[in-house]
Amino acid sequence: MTYLVLFAAALWAGIQNALAGGGSFITLPSLMLTGMDARAANITSTVALFPAQLATGWTGRRHVAGAAGLSFVFLVVISLVGGALGAVLLLVTPPTFFARLVPWLVLFATIVFAWGSFGPRGAARPRLNRTGAAIAQLCISIYGGYFGGGIGFMMLAALTAAGLVLRNAGATKNVLAGVMNASAVAIFVFSPEVRWVAAGIAGSGAIIGGIVGGLMLQKVNERALRVVVVVIGIALTVGLFLRSP
Repeated sequence: MTYLVLFAAALWAGIQNALAGGGSFITLPSLMLTGMDARAANITSTVALFPAQLATGWTGRRHVAGAAGLSFVFLVVISLVGGALGAVLLLVTPPTFFARLVPWLVLFATIVFAWGSFGPRGAARPRLNRTGAAIAQLCISIYGGYFGGGIGFMMLAALTAAGLVLRNAGATKNVLAGVMNASAVAIFVFSPEVRWVAAGIAGSGAIIGGIVGGLMLQKVNERALRVVVVVIGIALTVGLFLRSP
């Protein structure tokens, strides 16, 4: 029954990632319900969602682009390095410390997602030059390898600030999200904290969900979905703070 719930949650996470992002808000607590601690659940979630991210990135590969004078290849390299650094940082973080940190990370990701989704459109937006874009992508990649919640929207904000139009920024961030997680997954597969049965079940659900989400993309009210993501993030944050050691 627990694995059935996990599959259903991962299915929804795959749909959510394809439509609006924030799928890890679903898989993280679902994996914790199977008995994992927060760090093991985060590592397993990253591994489980990775195949679906590859599928999403491949679908939009024709629209990827460099930004602020940086080539796409350079952004890929930055993402690989940052993702690996974040993954190593996670592995050396004591599980008890990470358990205390997770509520704050989820809160931060929820605030970023909510501001990007519902913040004032008329407000002045930052503009990133070549150096700023490189630093932003490196920081996001390190955060992505370490935790990952909200990286899609962070990259979307950074890439549009670096001059990309929304369509290209969306396709580029999908590929870069897969890239940074590729380096993290390459490290995590050697960790005994990956729960492979749970990762396989969640990964299968996420892939199916990603395909379904792609088909739904033109029909679902994205704003309503973003409201659901924020509500889930708030509920998860409250729950994690209540459970935090």
